[in-house]
Amino acid sequence: MATPKSGAAAALALGLLAATACGGGPGGSGDDSMHVWMYQDSLVVVQEAAVERFNQDSEVDAVIDQVPGDSYQDKVRTVMKSRNRPDVFFNWGGGSIRPYVDADLLMPLDDLMDGDPEFAESFIPSVLDAGKIDGVQYGIPLRGTQPVLVFYNKDVFADAAAEPPETWEDVLELVDTFSDEGITPFALGGADTWTEQMWLQYLVDRIGGPEVFQRIQEGDAEGWRDPAVLKAAETVEDLVDRGAFGKNFASVSFTEGAASALLSEGKAAMHLMGSWEYSTHLDQAPEFAKDSLGYAAFPPMPEGEGDPANVVGNPTNYFSVTSDSAHTDAAAEFLKETSTDAYVKDMVENGEVPTTTDAEDALDDAPTPDFAAFQYEMVRDAPNFQLSWDQALPPETATPMADEIGKLFNGQSTPEQFVDALAELR
Repeated sequence: MATPKSGAAAALALGLLAATACGGGPGGSGDDSMHVWMYQDSLVVVQEAAVERFNQDSEVDAVIDQVPGDSYQDKVRTVMKSRNRPDVFFNWGGGSIRPYVDADLLMPLDDLMDGDPEFAESFIPSVLDAGKIDGVQYGIPLRGTQPVLVFYNKDVFADAAAEPPETWEDVLELVDTFSDEGITPFALGGADTWTEQMWLQYLVDRIGGPEVFQRIQEGDAEGWRDPAVLKAAETVEDLVDRGAFGKNFASVSFTEGAASALLSEGKAAMHLMGSWEYSTHLDQAPEFAKDSLGYAAFPPMPEGEGDPANVVGNPTNYFSVTSDSAHTDAAAEFLKETSTDAYVKDMVENGEVPTTTDAEDALDDAPTPDFAAFQYEMVRDAPNFQLSWDQALPPETATPMADEIGKLFNGQSTPEQFVDALAELR
């Protein structure tokens, strides 16, 4: 359903349309190739193999242009203002592409999906939906899924004769149990605000359902005043006051590995984190990952309206096609590579958990089959998969939102002040 543009989004859209600067991207090299922009990392080998297969039968040659990850989004924003836009590009869906949709720079993919129902039905619906803007498909899943879940230290739990939480009452009891044992109940890398955001994402969803944030994502800032947001903020305040995250979480860094180390070293009992936490431990504490790392879903909230099977995190990354590409037909065919058996096989071998509906059998070849199966089933069965708030919202909203989340967790604002501040964001 279409919604009115916010002032900031409209201004950005006009700016994009008005910009005519040349240069800035390999897509503007003047050749006849179809340029595919990719975030540069170790997983790009999957897309490189897909390009090789595609080029064997295509009259148009596809070329991958790898862009360094630390500057990827800035370079995309720059090149999308120029005449040298790539034909196809990697993105996060949601707020990361909304400005380009508002500026009519992306090709709607509904005709592609309608014309090939088998392709459209090959993806997990909740993941495919996260590639839509106002109900229109603009993104096709290209990478593995990354839900947020509760990781826990089995040894610490065994020593305390405790079980992983299944209800919110269990969470509160575990907070008290581990606090009494001198163990931080939940590791939290509060130096990186996005780790705190995960708590609010789940709490708002479990308390009020996905409709609460959907309203906000569609541009209605008054959605922050929904009672579910206030209740979630009050729950955070209660957790902090109970000592759920210890006393020094604001100085703990996730990106430097400190939060994960608290879990593997037994100094923390649990850690709410994205599925990449498993890979982090495989790399940094392989014996712990193999023998002592447990995982569970985020529990339901008392009288909550959200389905306990809902998940939050990063559904996946997406390919989008620029509307003025000279190779839109070839691009549409290239996107279909993402659902092939060969593509899925490559993903699994590289440690990713695919988003296709028939990937379950392929997971036997995953580096950690049990965890891959748990993660896959969790996402497959989720009625809704909420994209991380800082990716779902445009930067002009996401950045100040992160600041307010930090203030809430650090006790610098009350739940009521938190809600009021967010409702003022436009």
